[in-house]
Amino acid sequence: MGTASGPLGIVWDVTYACPLRCSHCYSHSGRRPTRQLGRDDRLKVADAMISLHPEEIALSGGEPLALPGIFEVAERISNAGIAVLIYTSGWSLKPEMLEPIGSFVTRVHVSLDGVTAEVHDRMRGRKGSFDRVMAALGLLDQASQDRRARGDAPLSFGTDCVVTQSNRHQIEAYGTDIAPRFPDLSFLAFGAVLPDGLASRIDYADHELLTDEQASGLVDPDFVARLTATAPPGVRVTTEDNRDFHPYLRGERPVSFMLVEPDGDVRAMPIYEGTVGSLLTDPPEMLWGRGVERWNDPFVREAFASVRTTREWAAACRRIDYHFGSDAVKAMLDNRAAYIP
Repeated sequence: MGTASGPLGIVWDVTYACPLRCSHCYSHSGRRPTRQLGRDDRLKVADAMISLHPEEIALSGGEPLALPGIFEVAERISNAGIAVLIYTSGWSLKPEMLEPIGSFVTRVHVSLDGVTAEVHDRMRGRKGSFDRVMAALGLLDQASQDRRARGDAPLSFGTDCVVTQSNRHQIEAYGTDIAPRFPDLSFLAFGAVLPDGLASRIDYADHELLTDEQASGLVDPDFVARLTATAPPGVRVTTEDNRDFHPYLRGERPVSFMLVEPDGDVRAMPIYEGTVGSLLTDPPEMLWGRGVERWNDPFVREAFASVRTTREWAAACRRIDYHFGSDAVKAMLDNRAAYIP
């Protein structure tokens, strides 16, 4: 878990630029300014994160592979002895990226929210995105095999699925239909959708959020064992109910990671809008402390006090986002489109 002095892990959404329009997008990527930093400031933010000594730093977005200089950042972090993770839609992966991935990236998570184009493309908001994921996984798989053939360590890569009502019926097919296509695939990861960002909309909550029982079922040992049995030998299967973010289940457990926005601003609470300062100007330890304190803010405690269902959690998320968000965030929340099932 995180400590009083720093987080276990950091997620840096390095850009809000994105080729997709995911129905559940937590960061509203592709729908707000990209807020990308120039080279010097990117490296300054990387150094600030490194100074907190986390075990891992995840580069996400938006689409991190669309950011120029992303591998210079990865190299900087890797050289500091910190694990580098990349979360990508696969859309922007190119063959020339495979060498720096092998050199500086510890693990690649490729988002795959359905085992068919019909389901994945609808959730991701762009036709052809499923085919791009399959192509990306194919590139990573071949690169991994090539590395093993020349005596290097294989790549660690796999799929990451946001589980909703629309795709939960396909979970077991990841092991039977997807994993066998890619012999070097390392893992299959599943996490319950969070009622955050676009997924906190009232109509989205009504149609797509899992019930508490369904989310808890994802981590049931018998269910995980069954999923593992469907996958090829050596493929690791992980599931998360995401209760670390759950206001009425997390109790007093400390927050374990920090979320950094593209321009270096630090969110007070990882999945909620509202920042507490910038890594470009403020001491990183102070920003971490401010974030830990936000969970005890009277408004936050009041917003969470009556939450007993996932839909109520979504409503609390909307309240917190609007209360702590900047004027630009409030305008974005006022103008976001309704979810159409």
